[in-house]
Amino acid sequence: MKQQQTGRLRRYTLRMGVTALVAAGLGGCALGPDFKSPAAPATAGDSYTPTPLPSRTASAPGPGGAAQQFAFGQEIPAQWWTLFRSPALDELIRGALAQNPNMAAAEAALRQVQENYNAQAGNLLYPSVNAQLGATRQKTSVATAGAAAGVYNVYNASVAVAYTPDVFGRTRRTLESAQAAIDYQRFQVEATYLTLSANVVTTAIQEASLRAQLKATREVLDALTKQQNVIEKQFEYGAIPRTSVLSQRNQVAQINATIAPLEKALAQARHQLSVLAGKLPGEGGMPEFALENLTLPEQLPVSLPSALVRQRPDVRASEEALHQASAQIGVATAAQYPQFTLSGSYGSAADTFGKLFDSQTSLWNLAAGVTQPIFNGGALSAQRRAAEAAYDTAASQYRATVLTAFQNVADTLRALDADAAALKSQAEAEALAKETLDLSEQQYKLGGISYLVLLDAQRSYQQTHIALVQAQAARYADTAALFQALGGGWWNRANGAPAATAVSAIPPYGKTNNTNN
Repeated sequence: MKQQQTGRLRRYTLRMGVTALVAAGLGGCALGPDFKSPAAPATAGDSYTPTPLPSRTASAPGPGGAAQQFAFGQEIPAQWWTLFRSPALDELIRGALAQNPNMAAAEAALRQVQENYNAQAGNLLYPSVNAQLGATRQKTSVATAGAAAGVYNVYNASVAVAYTPDVFGRTRRTLESAQAAIDYQRFQVEATYLTLSANVVTTAIQEASLRAQLKATREVLDALTKQQNVIEKQFEYGAIPRTSVLSQRNQVAQINATIAPLEKALAQARHQLSVLAGKLPGEGGMPEFALENLTLPEQLPVSLPSALVRQRPDVRASEEALHQASAQIGVATAAQYPQFTLSGSYGSAADTFGKLFDSQTSLWNLAAGVTQPIFNGGALSAQRRAAEAAYDTAASQYRATVLTAFQNVADTLRALDADAAALKSQAEAEALAKETLDLSEQQYKLGGISYLVLLDAQRSYQQTHIALVQAQAARYADTAALFQALGGGWWNRANGAPAATAVSAIPPYGKTNNTNN
């Protein structure tokens, strides 16, 4: 009985000793710098550009000609693409977010770093406990065992515990770095989500623009072909020279030659939309887009410059890379300090299995050690300097990312203002060119002008008509680019759902699930 009490006391002492040392290790200091998020860059008021933008853009008649108002400080909807009011576009984006392989790969990478963190935390935060059970049959010689030589059975069972207390914070800095890697990948998922949705919108707009350009070109070709028929008749009756016929044929041939490249670009845009949606180009069921089926958002929410660095996924990812580099300085610093190790085991060894758990056959040990680097050729100091240099690199990359983010917003805001002015001028030019062409056709039929004058009027109208379509599409595309440059509104999702789970949480078109959308 006394021996059993002694064994229980030893086991209790072992457990309490390990627990106390674990607590002591967790309560130590963490060497290295404590990371702080960089402050937002100082800007001149609420402006992204050197000179203030107008509160409203110019307007023009026709599709995409509405004036747009910049609403500074207004929140961006999480599903910003619904502002174009296209059910087909909304459905396509929902399908792309659910099926695109790049989105799936980003989510899988996030799961990978999360599990890597769990593995590191399990290895570093807690003592390792291993059980061993074994049986050995061996024969010893007289030379080694003397009179006790013979064949023996040895049975053993033991539990071993080992732990490295985190006295100087190496474990905490290592896990801090691993957590920053998780956050980095989380924002990479958000960036993939934003890029994918923006690419779908801009490609759909490109398709609509090419379809409109193709339609306009065919209309011009049809008009020129009809005009050619008239000129051919006039030549037959000797009213005009053959050079006029050849010039008209050349004009028709030139316009006809532009159709094939437009058809090629349209087909490629359709193929790209299929791939973005996670489908093969040959699969059916893809919607067709036209500019008249898209609504240009008239109210444009623009985040304040001070909020941009907290909203752009690429900036947040760059910040987490900086955080990771900061934690690695702590890891390298702690490596220069002593490392403590604790271990212990409790078990039993006997010559028969029945005696294995008797108190007489028990054995145990406790051990503690410390390792202090003394000389390593300057390797540890060099590693710390390398970690500091890596931090400086990450800091410079972070600043470059921030500068690019502000440039993207400034460029897009100026583009939207310029797009509106360009569309207004182009609409006026197209109207004048159409009026000139109509008048020239009437005068030519009456013999009031030469064929060359009519030809110039036709060429001018064809160019201005297609340029008008391109100007209309530019306003839609740059509007989508603004939402992408501002971060896409991911922070306004219902219940703060991350991109990895947000696809199933997107409400159908026309419905919302929070007050910000």
